[in-house]
Amino acid sequence: MFKAIENAQHIVLIAHINPDADSFGSASAMYTYLMRLEKKVTLFCVTERINPRLAFLPWFDKMRHQFPKSAELAISFDCGAYKRLGVEVPCDLINIDHHKSNEAYGTINVIDTTAISTTQVLYDAFNKHGIKINPKMATALYAGLLDDSHGFLAPKTDARSFKMASALTEAKADISACAQALFHHNSLAALRLKGMMFEKMYLLFDARVVIHLVTKEMMAITGGREVDCEAALEESMGLPHVELALMLRENRNGSIKGSLRSIGDLDVERMAKNFGGGGHRHAAGLDVEGSSLEACYQKLLTVIKEEF
Repeated sequence: MFKAIENAQHIVLIAHINPDADSFGSASAMYTYLMRLEKKVTLFCVTERINPRLAFLPWFDKMRHQFPKSAELAISFDCGAYKRLGVEVPCDLINIDHHKSNEAYGTINVIDTTAISTTQVLYDAFNKHGIKINPKMATALYAGLLDDSHGFLAPKTDARSFKMASALTEAKADISACAQALFHHNSLAALRLKGMMFEKMYLLFDARVVIHLVTKEMMAITGGREVDCEAALEESMGLPHVELALMLRENRNGSIKGSLRSIGDLDVERMAKNFGGGGHRHAAGLDVEGSSLEACYQKLLTVIKEEF
């Protein structure tokens, strides 16, 4: 990977569609490193309305939404499927990720499925090659670790996670800014959408399953963003007895976005694969086209019934 970076002059760093702190944080850390190498760097994401919670990350204002024609190398972060890049990449591509379902679509693939976040994969790569992590890099890497571990509460959290957090703290990561932005920053629209989602949610199978169906009208009425739906989904996992949570959201283009969360032995990645999706054992997603919200729900409900 680092040989390819050394040989390229213009490098594009790709955050996936609707980027989270892991994808953007990884790209931000790499941007800082490449600036030290005096490379020409472009931060790219096809999504134009990026979650404002990520504005605390270094280089947030450098994001561009047009893929540059002069790119010699691209690096994608936290993107398990090529379609999630949202663009056809015309040059060599380094694919850095931690998803078990990753399609290995890169010219070079740097994938560690044991890592809790893509920032952990990148952190290990930096350490292996003796690359000094400065405060900006540390903050960006810590943000991805904190977000993907759900504040160090995810089942995959282990000693390796805390060792990385400790090292990044010593490297002057702004851990307070990360926590405030990711877990304590809310817009009025987000709170309105969350309230509506909880009002309309279903509890099935003796309250072990939570269902959220989010229509385009709900999004329009509240003014909420796509990422706000995910926050409500995560919070619903804290209800007593809940083992699985499903959120289906109507997109503006008529497609359906699905997100699944689970605890214990329930493998939601396997469920998502039935619909062309993927992710992790306890957190997965899917995209469905050509189906109504209700029809998509009924198909997923059939899969869920098999588990319960």
